Amino acid sequence: MFRFIFCSLCLAVSPIAHAQQPSADPFTIPIEANAGIITVDFVEFARIPDTNGEAPRLMHLVDEPRSQRLFVSAMTGALYSVSRDGKTVTPFIDINAAKWGVGVQSKGSEQGLQSFAFHPEFGQRGAPGYGKFYTYTDTTNITPQPDFVSGGSERTHDTVLLEWTAKNAEAANYDGGAPKELFRVAQPFRNHNGGQVGFNTLATRGSPDYGLLYVGLADGGSGGDPLNTAQNLNKAFGKILRIDPLGTNSASGKYGIPAFNPFVGKPDTLGEIFAYGVRNPQRFTWDSKNGTMYVAEIGQNQVEEISPVTSGANLGWNKWEGSYRYLSREGVDLENPRSEPGLTWPVIEYDHKDPLFTRVAITGISIYRQNAIRQLQNRLIFGDNPSGELFHVNADNLPQGGQSAIRRILLNDKGQQKTLLQLIREKKPHATRADLRFGTDIQGRLFILNKQDGVIRLLVAAKNTASN
Repeated sequence: MFRFIFCSLCLAVSPIAHAQQPSADPFTIPIEANAGIITVDFVEFARIPDTNGEAPRLMHLVDEPRSQRLFVSAMTGALYSVSRDGKTVTPFIDINAAKWGVGVQSKGSEQGLQSFAFHPEFGQRGAPGYGKFYTYTDTTNITPQPDFVSGGSERTHDTVLLEWTAKNAEAANYDGGAPKELFRVAQPFRNHNGGQVGFNTLATRGSPDYGLLYVGLADGGSGGDPLNTAQNLNKAFGKILRIDPLGTNSASGKYGIPAFNPFVGKPDTLGEIFAYGVRNPQRFTWDSKNGTMYVAEIGQNQVEEISPVTSGANLGWNKWEGSYRYLSREGVDLENPRSEPGLTWPVIEYDHKDPLFTRVAITGISIYRQNAIRQLQNRLIFGDNPSGELFHVNADNLPQGGQSAIRRILLNDKGQQKTLLQLIREKKPHATRADLRFGTDIQGRLFILNKQDGVIRLLVAAKNTASN
């Protein structure tokens, strides 16, 4: 059994004192390591080239259906297009190029180009969203006035949401001008920055959610949410926001706020907020079967979680870490779990003390509704960022928290079952972490990214479909 090294995603530096005695082990029964394993094959679908001898830190993959291309980003600011067969990789844009003036901050392990998204009208010539895509990045440029502040005294860097407009949506390389800044966030700490941006791919033209951009924004960093932002509805931090990027009715006039957002018109609240009480909402997705939105939430020092997200939902942080009342970096209170009315509780949780790994950070998510890989059909699939472990649970019979239902997915490498980190070590022997991310396309194919070897891996059906 390998022991894995944790990344800085879950470091805590600001303990909070309480009278209760914290527990360091909310789930004493370990994740089942050897039963219920699903083994799938994979192919090395594409490789993004090294830059100055360093592997690209791959972070996000998106399908743009009209131009028939996949796009993948590196934390340093580069965005590449990849043909649907994986054979052609083309640099699309480097948002860190001097001519754009963005100044991507990518020195820290958590900083850089966090996410990107294409407007659903990107390829529809004549439509308002034609040629438009969005990047969500940390920047060294902290001169402009921020739209959102934390209340803290420090400003280590900013996170900016930018809108780019290509003249020709099918061009091999970006051919538009400088980006429009939609909003700017003054970050008080170097960790817990922006998360994912994305459009609800299930929303069709004419539906209320069509063309609305969801934006994950963490609690500002440090540890324990020392600025108490996540429960403060007058702060953007610790929230999932929902905006209309083509609208103009926000305070700055640079984007719109949907009239049906849950806190529009309420005193001392931000109309941009869709849901709140999140710590570090790295990845979210929607279930194509029922439309439910889920978020993978990186925990403090105890509990990783996946939770459903609905309009106006409070996911509990920093009063709760998963199902348990948060006490401090040393632990949670195991008495009276899930006892506060009105909160949204996780469907999946796992523990930092589990022997399958040392320290952890959840990532994902994909609800696999295709039949190409029958072993994964109707499974909710997620992963652990540093260890490279992949997991599955039954998407149609989700647990109500805890880790007892979690089972592993392993990758078949010439007849041997391996984790992603083991595969990475064959190319990068000294790799201590995987930095796992997922990507999907409109066909429902599931891709695995990492920040270590530049390889995009595509999961495919194993020849022997039996599970352990």
